[in-house]
Amino acid sequence: MIDREEVRKVANLARLNITEAEEAEFTTQLNSILGYFDQLSELDTTDVPPTTRAIETSNITRKDKLTPFPYKEELLQAAPEQQGDFFRVPKIISNDEG
Repeated sequence: MIDREEVRKVANLARLNITEAEEAEFTTQLNSILGYFDQLSELDTTDVPPTTRAIETSNITRKDKLTPFPYKEELLQAAPEQQGDFFRVPKIISNDEG
């Protein structure tokens, strides 16, 4: 059971300025949440495998199809810089740690 003093302490640690009315409200809410956890801890989950979602989902994206671009030369000529058949771009990742 959480009391108002503990709520006040947590608010202080989190650097939150809360009113006395909020202290009372948060005390009630946090006790409800902890009560729900107590209720959940009564369930036998021995044979329940861990999951990441409550329901199954699947990827609905389309499959990629490789198709050659018909205007490759025009596209490369429009680039500010090119190197062979590739665009030349500025380096944005370095190994420097300083």
